[in-house]
Amino acid sequence: MADPKGFLTTTREEPKRRPVDLRLMDWREVYEDFATTKLQKQAGRCMDCGIPFCHQGCPLGNLIPEWNTLTWREDWQQAIERLHATNNFPEFTGTLCPAPCETACVLGINDDPVTIKRVEISIIDRAFDEGWVTPQLPVALTGKKVAVVGSGPSGLAAAQQLTRAGHSVVVLERADKIGGLLRYGIPEFKMEKSRLDRRLAQMEAEGTEFRTSVNVGVDVSAAELTSSYDAVVLAGGATDWRDLPIPGRELDGIHQAMEFLPPANRVASGELEKSPFDAAGLDVVVIGGGDTGADCVGTSHRQGARSVTQLEIMPKPPESRSDAHPWPTYPMIYRVSSAHEEGGERLYAVNTQEFLGDSDGRVRALKLVEVRNEGGKFVAVPGTERELPAQLVLLAMGFLGPQKQGLLEDLGVELDARGNVARDQAFKTSLDNVFVAGDMGRGQSLIVWAIAEGRSAAAGVDAYLTGRDVLPRPIAPTDRPIA
Repeated sequence: MADPKGFLTTTREEPKRRPVDLRLMDWREVYEDFATTKLQKQAGRCMDCGIPFCHQGCPLGNLIPEWNTLTWREDWQQAIERLHATNNFPEFTGTLCPAPCETACVLGINDDPVTIKRVEISIIDRAFDEGWVTPQLPVALTGKKVAVVGSGPSGLAAAQQLTRAGHSVVVLERADKIGGLLRYGIPEFKMEKSRLDRRLAQMEAEGTEFRTSVNVGVDVSAAELTSSYDAVVLAGGATDWRDLPIPGRELDGIHQAMEFLPPANRVASGELEKSPFDAAGLDVVVIGGGDTGADCVGTSHRQGARSVTQLEIMPKPPESRSDAHPWPTYPMIYRVSSAHEEGGERLYAVNTQEFLGDSDGRVRALKLVEVRNEGGKFVAVPGTERELPAQLVLLAMGFLGPQKQGLLEDLGVELDARGNVARDQAFKTSLDNVFVAGDMGRGQSLIVWAIAEGRSAAAGVDAYLTGRDVLPRPIAPTDRPIA
């Protein structure tokens, strides 16, 4: 155990966010440095519970009480060893995960939970700074070749595990750089890409091969893929976005979030001078109240939008847990991200009925109406219709599953009832040597689930190729979060 009285004597504290007026001038991460002495005290709040529910809250089964204690003792090398034992990429989860481990923290029953994410990111940052993150080379090579399609967190996790197990692994990515949504979907202010690049350097040194600008299913056929490799891991994500087919959808100025965010990220990284979807001087409306919508809000602020409004069809969540979300489940509560803190307005229980355009065929406003839930259906409240000015509308309403056209159709893999790629307990699809991990098989989910799925799929592939059982399996495809 860390500090036996830490949870009694120390209150929860997190690093401060940089002043809004300053951080809107750049794309850097929003948090200020956090003193090591403060971090140790926060780690010391961990009670090392007899039954650590934070383990159940984390799909990776992170050994949270162990590395909290090691952090409190300043045993940083042992802390990163225990952290890496279950998580290939703590720098990704430490910045991007919504931390279901914290909402499952036993201390959170009647107090503020331990700042698990802050301890996690601090451990891995210290490890990189000290040079402790080094290539983990395989002991022996198996002679087997594996292709991983997609370089998001699930694909990278599967690739690293399989490379370390001795297989020759090639990651195929259709974009011009490796990283998937980590590269071009997540804004720099949430996770700076230097975190991604330093991890990719480690993977290359371990022997993983990366090939970019390869659209599998177009540049490489399904038959070529399955015949050229002993096993294939599909990790292309859930990229079939949900649209809003209402009157006026054809107007200029209405774009999907994943059309808007990638070029903005390219501008932030210096790859592009100006985005074709620039919010400067415009009234921006973001439809969708989730994390992707918040990313659009923060990006619009940095581009100089005149106003930003985020719409959500659901009612405003409560400020604290309701009876519908008891501990240790992940509660649906009102949260303020750094992007929301920077300005704009959030409207709840509203629905867009129509996009209104000007004489040039460009969107000028949305026709909104308030709604209420009646028997599971959203019904318009009479007399609440109004117009909301908008010259740029961003659709951030989630994803319906993986893209079916191209690779999946050519492979002929079976789909489940939700339209995702079906798989068995070993993450194998209906094809003998083809496996699936992450959102492509699970549906849209959290980054921590993607990494857990990548690790589990890698175990399935290794067992299929060698008959051994040596890689960890954090989850099975039937597992569902406690949220």
